[in-house]
Amino acid sequence: MKICGIICEYNPFHNGHEYLIQKAKQESGCDLVLCIMSGGFTQRGSMAVLDKFTRAKHAVLGGADAVIELPAVFSVAPAELFAKGAVKLLSSVPSFQSLAFGCETADKDLLCSAAKATLSESSAFKNLLQNGLKLGKSFIQAKHSALKETASPQTYDLLRQPNNILAVEYTKALLQTGSKAEICPIPRTGANHADDCLRTSFSSASAIRLAVSEKKFRRLKKNVPNFVLPDLKKANSDAYYKRIALYSALQKPAEDLKKITDCSEGLENRIKALIKNTPDYDDFISKATTKRYISSRIRRILACSVLGITDEQTHRALRFPLYLKILAVNQERSEEILSCLSESAYPLLIRKNDSSKLTKTAAEIYAMDVFASEVYSLASLKSFNEYMTLFV
Repeated sequence: MKICGIICEYNPFHNGHEYLIQKAKQESGCDLVLCIMSGGFTQRGSMAVLDKFTRAKHAVLGGADAVIELPAVFSVAPAELFAKGAVKLLSSVPSFQSLAFGCETADKDLLCSAAKATLSESSAFKNLLQNGLKLGKSFIQAKHSALKETASPQTYDLLRQPNNILAVEYTKALLQTGSKAEICPIPRTGANHADDCLRTSFSSASAIRLAVSEKKFRRLKKNVPNFVLPDLKKANSDAYYKRIALYSALQKPAEDLKKITDCSEGLENRIKALIKNTPDYDDFISKATTKRYISSRIRRILACSVLGITDEQTHRALRFPLYLKILAVNQERSEEILSCLSESAYPLLIRKNDSSKLTKTAAEIYAMDVFASEVYSLASLKSFNEYMTLFV
């Protein structure tokens, strides 16, 4: 049995995602497609438009064989930690042999070269990076400037595209874990990652979320599979979450905010100063954002504040054994799929009492996932059974 992994959010699941799953099956030559998917909160620091079980169901209906939840400590982390956490879970399964992802440049050799170049980080690169940060550039901007001076033109051009950046992080994570799995890059089709205009059939998740917020459901029919649209009409508002996020940051001392990943360089004081007089979430994000502190970084910090996630916990989760929380599985093949996944070095969580198998660190990380689900339920005004597995 060979497994092809896909790291995803499916916020929401759309035609491009279904296309990627089908191409992954064809090009990887694997028997199963296993998705590692964020729960209720995403890497951009926002609340997902649909709960994790609904999105996992969509993934299986769209061709995936099983969906495993990416722990919250990774799902709201910067790209490097997001990738490392997901690859850690996949690498625990002996049958994991391929990692598929969409990107702008589907050149295996070039992606591997870029990953190795960014892993080595010469002293010249590190000096240029620090100088860029001192000049007030964001980490991403400073990193790009340093790469422009130290990396090959091909590597620099590659890392100017958003999906290529994640592709390189996935490849780096595979190299760092010593995984023998191969990468399976698939050219992105349709709209660009951040394109917020609806296209004929392959629109970005950003454009689809905007259309959902504006209730333009008729225009979405050709952009999402028919099993997704009815659920999008019941999409969750993030209005309550935004109030919770502001309250959380308001009541936390600056020294507690400083314990969150990427909340450094005095950013905790900037957040505390601005939040006292900015009662609107979007207005606060706008005011807190600068060239150095990009908006997704601010949103992630607020999400971590709400969920009680610290940098120490995230890095500890990378060092210790975890678990595979199964959200959904293809019912027709469930026996062979679960048998294959049970070979993982980590315990499978399918029923509530399975959590008794967890080590101390894994139990702490899983408790944070449960809490994240409770926050999601509170903010969405909808309840669901956290301890279930869907057989689709």
